[in-house]
Amino acid sequence: MIITGFRFARLRVPLTTPFKTSTRSVDEIDDIVVMIDTDDGHVGYGSAAATARITGDTHGGILDAIQGHLAPLLIGEDCENLMLLTGRVRGALKRNTSAKAAVDIALHDLFGQRYAAPIYKLLGGGDPSITTDVTISVDYIDKMVADAVAAVDRGFEALKLKVGKDPGVDVERVKAVHAAIAGRAVIRLDANQGWTPKQAVRALHQLEDAGVRLDIVEQPVRSWDLAGMLFVTERIDAPVVADESVTGVTGVAEIIQRRAADIINIKLMKTGGITTALRIADLAATYGVECMIGCMLEGAISVAAAAHLAVARSEVITRVDLDGPSLGRFNPVDSNVCFNDAEITIGDSPGLGIKAVQGLETLDA
Repeated sequence: MIITGFRFARLRVPLTTPFKTSTRSVDEIDDIVVMIDTDDGHVGYGSAAATARITGDTHGGILDAIQGHLAPLLIGEDCENLMLLTGRVRGALKRNTSAKAAVDIALHDLFGQRYAAPIYKLLGGGDPSITTDVTISVDYIDKMVADAVAAVDRGFEALKLKVGKDPGVDVERVKAVHAAIAGRAVIRLDANQGWTPKQAVRALHQLEDAGVRLDIVEQPVRSWDLAGMLFVTERIDAPVVADESVTGVTGVAEIIQRRAADIINIKLMKTGGITTALRIADLAATYGVECMIGCMLEGAISVAAAAHLAVARSEVITRVDLDGPSLGRFNPVDSNVCFNDAEITIGDSPGLGIKAVQGLETLDA
């Protein structure tokens, strides 16, 4: 399976409700899709979300990175040499992790097709069924309560509430949702860097005093403020998750060494794909640190790849936050990963098992 060329497309999926965090509001999933063609007719699929405020990647930057820097290193090479090719992708240029992730995912898809096995089996196997939480966007209290109740009625047993706009109002948001779902689901908080360390501790103590027991608190402070994250971690009961603070392996090592967080959130768009994500999971496992698998606001191609990773490293990945496809009005991707609200299952077809992707907008190479 010799790589002969790259094709690109854009895939947009409107959301059922706007996705709102402390830093942005988005109305649709908007991914760049990369398709790697081979001489025997196989196609490897990958995709990337442009999240400029977090990774620095834009649609134009993703395309330029792949076309100008990554594709030339791979054309003419045999897909069988997975580690060689993903190593070239990783070392080709600084940052640009979303572009790297799209290509890395497509290479793993081709590798699975080469050996006629789904990706998770090539990564070590596991039970091909996982359960995800769902995001409740930051909004007016009544809207968040209504969204939370609707999500629980759909079968979600874990809700991730977006907060971080105003600590005082955030406390009231969480208390209202907690009262409305009456123990039917666990609550996870994600402040998306929106609080200072002291604000975080004050707000979280108020919730603890009110009887709200949180499953996790994700990225309460700025990504660079590991001292501030440690300040929070040492003073609250709920486990603290490092998200935006997690980029590469060395950054994770520092978080673990400083004990700045209890859990590491792995996202393919931040790590540059499956290859580095595996290294992070294995490093965390070595030190007995749990991981969570997450996603940006992404469609079902890249999230499917993350699901394969979650299954293959389920001994260390203890929480799943792969709700991107569930937030869309429809799923245009027919693959071996089935997203059925909270339940995600993986079939046996090779690679990502992608049979069709509806609504692709072809982009000029």
